[in-house]
Amino acid sequence: MAFEELLEDPVVQKYLHELVGPSGMPVAAAPPDGEVTDEELAERLGLELNDVRRALFILYENDLATYRRLRDEDSGWLTYLWTFEYDNIPDNLQTEMERLLEALQARRSYELDNQFYLCEVCSLRFEFGEAMERGFECPECGSPLESMENTHLVDAMEERIETLRDELDVERVEA
Repeated sequence: MAFEELLEDPVVQKYLHELVGPSGMPVAAAPPDGEVTDEELAERLGLELNDVRRALFILYENDLATYRRLRDEDSGWLTYLWTFEYDNIPDNLQTEMERLLEALQARRSYELDNQFYLCEVCSLRFEFGEAMERGFECPECGSPLESMENTHLVDAMEERIETLRDELDVERVEA
């Protein structure tokens, strides 16, 4: 996938937005070719320097940007020259999807291994042990706790798990 196509991909845009947030998105969405200073980016994009620096640091933490430092011989000031490394985005997305799959599988197991009770007034949910300790009464409003059916939730998780497995080309392993 060409660099321009990568940045136009809605999944990539969403990923970058989740990383840097709305104030950092101009930095992430239009990376310049070659090296650039944070000050140059802030001026070019019309952004606050702190917003640019925050976005650059987040991109750096996620292996999407690198920098090199230059020290001014006269003043001793450090200048950071930033380079964007968006070739790592596909691998980062793959890792995120794998984490999501693991988390969904763990949550599905939790949902299957426990019985839940719900206060229909407050929408508070309790595991069986917690509900029993409270005498099957809501601690907030005193309403009775009702047995909760979570089949729809488990089914939705299983659908998402299967979709992720297909996207990741992961075989199903029975637990």
